[in-house]
Amino acid sequence: MTPATVSPPARNLLGPGPSNVPPSVTEAMQRPQLGHLDPAYLGIMDEIQAMLREVFITENEVTFPVSGTGSAGMECCLVNLIEPGDEVVIGVNGYFGGRLADIAARSGAKVTTVESDWGDIIRPEQIATALETVKPKLVAIVHAETSTGVLTPVEEISRLAHEAGALLVLDTVTSLGGCPVRIDDWQIDAAYSASQKCLGSACGVAPVTLSPRAMETVAKRRTPVQSFYLDVNLLQKYWAGSPRAYHHTAPILMNYALHEALRLVLKEGLEARWARHEANHRALAAGLAEQGLELGTPEAIRLWQLNPVRVPEGVDEAGVRLALLNEHNLEVGPGLGPYQGKVWRIGLMGYSSSEENVERVLAALKALL
Repeated sequence: MTPATVSPPARNLLGPGPSNVPPSVTEAMQRPQLGHLDPAYLGIMDEIQAMLREVFITENEVTFPVSGTGSAGMECCLVNLIEPGDEVVIGVNGYFGGRLADIAARSGAKVTTVESDWGDIIRPEQIATALETVKPKLVAIVHAETSTGVLTPVEEISRLAHEAGALLVLDTVTSLGGCPVRIDDWQIDAAYSASQKCLGSACGVAPVTLSPRAMETVAKRRTPVQSFYLDVNLLQKYWAGSPRAYHHTAPILMNYALHEALRLVLKEGLEARWARHEANHRALAAGLAEQGLELGTPEAIRLWQLNPVRVPEGVDEAGVRLALLNEHNLEVGPGLGPYQGKVWRIGLMGYSSSEENVERVLAALKALL
């Protein structure tokens, strides 16, 4: 028997990602599919790159979306810059810092981790201490740690890395489009993000940007990049070569969606978009406090886009999440690692970051607790 056409429910996605997609982004994916070397599509690719440079606030020539989710962006940056035996320093203060360390090790690096407790940031003095004993090729940190809801300041860590002769790699999966990310001002050598969070697009593509210094490192490799699919030399020939060189069949419709999402980001304006995310976070925090609920991170290092709410003692964490979904049509996320069973992760990202959604989730929690 042939299954019926898929008809998923329309949820309010207030978890750690994906976020809801604006109607015009969904409509963009209904446009005619083109071939991956069609001149009309190549023009769309050029516009995507130009808009990504504006959103990353960079002039890096090598700036494009990788075909894959945010983890593909992470892997792209690491496998191109790391060769077997390279020393690297990785900041680990949550789940995704751990993934950075894992991928670096799989790439053959000798990994030194700088670790903070979950719910804390990576501090410059920790990096400085590691650099006293290790001379790494790169330092990598997570800007906005989605597992814990903290935002690690970048500028001082960037300075320390460069003074040590290292590149700095930055995870902006949850920060890009939702709070300030300034690639050139902060002298970030390689950064990656994801389409489905604060950028407000469909899942499936991962913006990356690499500085000229990073590309010089790639050019000096002694060994081939261990991934054909993620080799930036080959990808750049497809995205900006003259003539364009086939590399893989791009996710055409996903890139239509990204194009529209980036257009909406720039139409709103980065400063206004950041302010919206901050205002909705503060409204949520105030409403939670009125109900006697606490956020799991100190205010000074809180991430606006991801809010870990402590589960009150004696409350069934999973039961409340299920009731939010079934009775109020709201998806929120569970805790990971040490936070499992201890927090609800409420995301206010991109199109999902709205006053209406803040009011909805506060009213639902009040009704259930």
